Amino acid sequence: MGQTNDPVIMTINGQDVTRSEFEYSYNKNNTEGVIDKKSVKDYIPLFVDYKLKVDAAKAARLDTLSSFKKEFLGYRDQQVRPSFITDADVEAEAQKIYRQTQHRIDSMGGLVKPAHILFMARQRDSQEKWDEAQRRADSVYSVLQKGGDFAKLAEQYSQDPSSAKNGGELGWLQKGALVKEFEDVAFAMKKGEVSKPVKTPFGYHIIKVLDKSAFFPYDSLKNDIHRFIEQRGLRQMIINNKLDSLAKANPGTKPEDFVDKRLAEMELKDPNLKYLVQEYHDGLLLYEISNRNVWNKAANDEAGLVEYFKKHKKNYKWDAPRFKGIAYHVKNQADVERVKDAVKNLPFDKWAEVLRKTFNSDSVQIRVEKGIFKMGDNALVDRDVFKKDTTVKTNPKYPIDAVYGQVMKAPKEMDDVRGLVVADYQEQLEKEWVDGLRKKATIKINDDVVATVNKH
Repeated sequence: MGQTNDPVIMTINGQDVTRSEFEYSYNKNNTEGVIDKKSVKDYIPLFVDYKLKVDAAKAARLDTLSSFKKEFLGYRDQQVRPSFITDADVEAEAQKIYRQTQHRIDSMGGLVKPAHILFMARQRDSQEKWDEAQRRADSVYSVLQKGGDFAKLAEQYSQDPSSAKNGGELGWLQKGALVKEFEDVAFAMKKGEVSKPVKTPFGYHIIKVLDKSAFFPYDSLKNDIHRFIEQRGLRQMIINNKLDSLAKANPGTKPEDFVDKRLAEMELKDPNLKYLVQEYHDGLLLYEISNRNVWNKAANDEAGLVEYFKKHKKNYKWDAPRFKGIAYHVKNQADVERVKDAVKNLPFDKWAEVLRKTFNSDSVQIRVEKGIFKMGDNALVDRDVFKKDTTVKTNPKYPIDAVYGQVMKAPKEMDDVRGLVVADYQEQLEKEWVDGLRKKATIKINDDVVATVNKH
């Protein structure tokens, strides 16, 4: 795309940003329905900060990390690799699978469609059990020799419930599907023949061959084979084979080179794809650099959090008192005091562990809800601490309810409002970080181009 069609909207640290790139980001993040929809003017500082953070990640060489490369290339491949496979490639693989299967099955004797009547006896069973199974099999076989209906006799006498309801039918089978003793007889028989009782590890079978055939025609299996290709992920194998062939036909190249080349070709045709892939690339870097400089840093800087809380304690006043403690439920009255004694001299963050070890290590003797409760958070606290007229649902297994802790008008320590402090501290760290990046950056905004965003 030429300069006149896609002018530079800004330059950040010597890197030009085109109008189309900015428009892609702006339009994606400011669609109709977005709660905090920004004007183009208001979005520019956010976009600049985004670019500065990504530059910082690159300067820190985060894009050289093996974890980054693996995740990004995995995403890139999802966008590009499917373009290397066609319906014809999948059909050729399906035909190949069919021919291999056909050859294997037909070389082993094709397919047989047997039915059987089973008189069950297991190897661990007594000789008497086996003798009884043989006697019953011989008896039914005699009826068959006199013209008995095989399907009806299977329904009546077979001890294989799944096939008995279908007249003993087992469906089409290839060699290897059943035990050898059964298959040796079934594959040797002709269509319509009925065997004498055959002994296998499962008992005695009377076998009837309903049909015999070579392997099924391709068209009857085509949909199943295509489904098999999808389920087994064989598309990726086909793509790998094509890329390997391309690399072998072009000495000095690697399969990845062709993926890179195809991506460049696709991006020329579809600029949105280019920005989509770049967005994912930069997003991974942004996440990692933000994690290091803001999120993890704030969460793990205990001293910094405490100091931040002390300086900004007035920001965390409550609009109403809170109860810091436990609402608990026990089986007997004596445990009410035992719970209090177990925790009364311990830091609040140790209570849960001590109560679990003391009362619930082997079996659950008490039920406990621990926290900093405001009115409406817990019915028992509402009733017994805030003296609200409310109903507490009693657990029959733990019928005695109690509370223990203290009412506070305002948070006394950082842990009382940790979540809020962490969020605010993160916000401060990010502001300090971005301010530092901006002080070192060279930023030029072309206002005349800004005025044309989404208007050309």
